Amino acid sequence: MTGVHEELTAAARRLAAEGERPAPPCLDPVNGAMIRNWTQALGDTGDWAEVAPPAMIQVWSMPGLVLQKGSSAADEILRMLNDAGYTGVVATNCDHTYDRYVKVGEHLRSSMRFGDLVGPKKTGMGEGYFVTWYQTWYDENDERVAEMLFRILKFQPRKRRPSKSQPMKPAIGLDTAFYWEGAKAGELRIQRCADCGALRHPPGPMCPQCHSTRRDHITASGRGEVHSYVVHHHPPVPGKTPPYVVAVVELDEGVRVVGNVVGCPPENVSVGMPVRVTFEQIDDEVTLPQWTPADAPVQQEEEPTAEEPPADIEIPLTPTFVIATALATRDFTPVHHDTGLARAQGTKDIFLNILTSIGLVQRAALQARPGAVLENISVRLGVPAYAGDTLRVYTEWADPTTLKVRGAVSLGDHLTATVKIKENG
Repeated sequence: MTGVHEELTAAARRLAAEGERPAPPCLDPVNGAMIRNWTQALGDTGDWAEVAPPAMIQVWSMPGLVLQKGSSAADEILRMLNDAGYTGVVATNCDHTYDRYVKVGEHLRSSMRFGDLVGPKKTGMGEGYFVTWYQTWYDENDERVAEMLFRILKFQPRKRRPSKSQPMKPAIGLDTAFYWEGAKAGELRIQRCADCGALRHPPGPMCPQCHSTRRDHITASGRGEVHSYVVHHHPPVPGKTPPYVVAVVELDEGVRVVGNVVGCPPENVSVGMPVRVTFEQIDDEVTLPQWTPADAPVQQEEEPTAEEPPADIEIPLTPTFVIATALATRDFTPVHHDTGLARAQGTKDIFLNILTSIGLVQRAALQARPGAVLENISVRLGVPAYAGDTLRVYTEWADPTTLKVRGAVSLGDHLTATVKIKENG
């Protein structure tokens, strides 16, 4: 790996010494259709009839689905990193400086220059290198209209290995999805025939009594009694410390459900013992129904912590939002569209792209001060904003022309940003 590092370092020095170079042409003039797609996807309600939103500047030079040769000043470095196994990629920083807003009808050109290469570094994503480059946009009179610093992390995706301490997960299919969705919601759902009303468990595609394939479910009371049980000692099971009890519980509704008995020593379990359901969250995807003695004390919920102030913007990060905003910014990187490829890279799911993040910062700034003219947006990314989460954006004025923006998701801060507003804007 030392030889690879030396090759990367030498290439980075050479590219930095080359300075500014022409970038691939901007394929389209600044136009209303692309602006409309961008504003609709990001929920921007501003009046952009004559000029483009400033945070769109990179969109005009994005290569789209078919990558152009030289689309980045770091192409050579990125290719070398890929060949060396640093195949993961995630954006970390993006700084925009706006000399003026570009007008509808203008045809821009841009240039690029390589910045630097820093690494290898140990990160939460894995070992990687930080790669920085700059892009500058000019109008048809060769006057500069904007400049951008862009930094990404190229990392070696960690190989996922089964954890010896992680409980085995159930196989979830079309017939059983409702059951596990109910467990995540704290409900014990039992399948019911939609024709004759017979209850059945485990769930299945056909009623064993009337053979109907129509089904729905009820929410059980979660109470029953131990019909039979075993105390498991061997063989070892991931995530479980023997001895533990596996019981068949007969519900008050008449069906039987298998689960572990928790909350009491194995020797205290007996046939006919009244039990009630409790739920154990294994991870973000799976919650297991368990059983505990019916007279066991109910765990009290923790006292609520002090709540954050209401967000200035709250956005449910549906898969549609994540994908639509990536496409509206002409970003076709698979981690923003393809769940399978995103997980293969070591991430939990598809996630928000940085062009969308900086666009949402602009949206927050112009909501905080309508009509303001933006001079600079500087964004630093934190944790990924995954599909299925909610992004809450908070703003605070540091001084009359400096706005601090923070975007938080369930994992922590997705972004922190500073927005500078022109004094005469």
